Amino acid sequence: MKKSISKECSINAEDGYVRMFLRGRPVTMQIPDAQRKSYSLDQKGALPEHKLKLQWVYGYRGRDCRSNLYLLPTGEIVYFNASVVVLYNVEEQQQRHYLGHNDDVKCLGVHPDMVTIATGQVAGMSKDGKLLEGKLLPPHVRVWDSVSLNTLHIIGMGVFERAVTCVAFSKSNGGAHLCAVDDANDHILSVWNWQKEKQLADVKCSNDSVLGAAFHPMDANLIVTCGKSHLNFWTMEGNTLTKRQGLFEKNEKPKYVLCVAFAQNGDAITGDSSGNIFVWAKGGNRINQVVAGAHEGGIFSLCVLKDGTLVSGGGKDRRLVLWDHEYRKQSEMEVPEAFGPVRAVTEGKQGELFVGSTKNAVLKGSFPETLNPIVQGHTDELWGLDAHPSMEQFVTCAQDKQVHLWDTNSHQPLWSKPIEDGGRSAGFHPTGSVLAVGTMTGRWLVLDTDKGDLVSMHTDGNEIISNVKYSPDGNFLAIGSHDNFVYIYAVTENGKKYSRVGKCTGHSSFVTHLDWSVNSQYIVTNSGDYEILFWEASSCKHVTNMDVVRNMEWASSTCVLGFSVFGVWPDGADGTDINAVCRSHDASLLVSADDFGKVHLFSNPCSQPRALSHVYGGHSSHVTNVAFLHDDSHLISTGGKDTSILQWVVA
Repeated sequence: MKKSISKECSINAEDGYVRMFLRGRPVTMQIPDAQRKSYSLDQKGALPEHKLKLQWVYGYRGRDCRSNLYLLPTGEIVYFNASVVVLYNVEEQQQRHYLGHNDDVKCLGVHPDMVTIATGQVAGMSKDGKLLEGKLLPPHVRVWDSVSLNTLHIIGMGVFERAVTCVAFSKSNGGAHLCAVDDANDHILSVWNWQKEKQLADVKCSNDSVLGAAFHPMDANLIVTCGKSHLNFWTMEGNTLTKRQGLFEKNEKPKYVLCVAFAQNGDAITGDSSGNIFVWAKGGNRINQVVAGAHEGGIFSLCVLKDGTLVSGGGKDRRLVLWDHEYRKQSEMEVPEAFGPVRAVTEGKQGELFVGSTKNAVLKGSFPETLNPIVQGHTDELWGLDAHPSMEQFVTCAQDKQVHLWDTNSHQPLWSKPIEDGGRSAGFHPTGSVLAVGTMTGRWLVLDTDKGDLVSMHTDGNEIISNVKYSPDGNFLAIGSHDNFVYIYAVTENGKKYSRVGKCTGHSSFVTHLDWSVNSQYIVTNSGDYEILFWEASSCKHVTNMDVVRNMEWASSTCVLGFSVFGVWPDGADGTDINAVCRSHDASLLVSADDFGKVHLFSNPCSQPRALSHVYGGHSSHVTNVAFLHDDSHLISTGGKDTSILQWVVA
């Protein structure tokens, strides 16, 4: 007797399986004996009783964004990563989060009242991850209150084309105006009365990229923009903007004018790709002072301090230089190489500086002392994640060739280890004494958890190692590869010694996920063409008799295809829509990571089609991985292209 329920799912009660379809391909899943009689596709699962609350955002977006770090009167620094704007009180080690955006935030401006904030984003996904009428949600600017975190105004919905890359409030007229630059081909500069959400003027700014835009602090009708081969002074009269170009005259014109700031007397100050600082007389478009070769390589940031002195931040040389009122060098310090060039500089309390770097770190320090990191993150696509089996720690590895072991209480890495290849997967030994890391090249390594020292290194195939997982008893390690094989190793001496048992061959596409049985004898695997296969670990034999595995208890639930998880798949899903799932250790919750920047929280097991879930944003584009901490108190999620790590309280 076959009973079909929808085009997506059918049940065969006689043979005890449910079948769902992904892109027209059948996925067959065995129903455990205990449920065969009572199971029906029509039952509706309940929403989980628990919810998630975002507690911490690791990392900062410095690799490709500018002027995005400020100190607020609350003592918090404000910056962004992925689609979250972070307000971080460094002294109290507390973060608050503005979650109004639904995709990458690209720029940030602070109103002269130091409370109101404007942030601009790229074209984004709607709340449930669905495309809006087939279109991305348009890019826009959100103006919000940094005390209450309430959104006050949404500006430019349907006006901006690609992404808002610069945003700034006017200074001299009480901050009544807001300017924004669209990253479309013409790089349109627009001026708004933000309280009325009304556009006052717009103009084609430049064919080339625009890197900065700012109102003159003493003239509400003067805006300065800078970027590739240009520095423009715009005067607004009524609803027109007229341009005067900065005249470099006898000075060599730089390839890029990278940043602009204003001296207390109203002079404009620019830093460029040739390492020069030019001072432009107030209101004019001519240079009246040159600091040639202030830095080796480009100057990415300029910050005028409250006492009128200037700090410049270098790219190639990673230096911060303090200049007096006459632009004479007073002092300098260097960002350690591991954190990369300077991206943004802002003044803290009592001579302190906060420095954002292009390697997605924020550092704190004061001249001439050293700078210490207070925020760190990955700098390239991030997939590898695992939680420590008994401590409040987790490991991440990314294509930036870095492995970090994080402490969830201090939110800092306990250690960071550079590796030769991009990292893709990670897994702890059940004792927690070592961890395995799979790379993009077929190489995999074992590191000592204590200090990150290399224990051993092996190579299987030359493709991505998508999965590394120890058996619950710690005697085996399974390595899932994009070469369609699963390699099994015997593990001895508490994870110090490895000898290859064999390889599981039978998948016709790359291995994506795998789980061990509780008794450490079997593994289940998923592949890129939506197959579910079972294997006997000690012999690497493919198990074809479904009665052997039908009632098997699995130590973890990270396979995205299977009877206990298939409810996470949305209607009409493409098989790549769900990147990862993870079951809580108490088996009450299941969480999924999807391709639309969302984390979904379900009740476990999740064996009804299109189960109900709580949905959480914060990442942009694809969420690549999720893991519960050993005690289920927190959940960690990782973003792929956004490189962010989010830590959620399970409440």
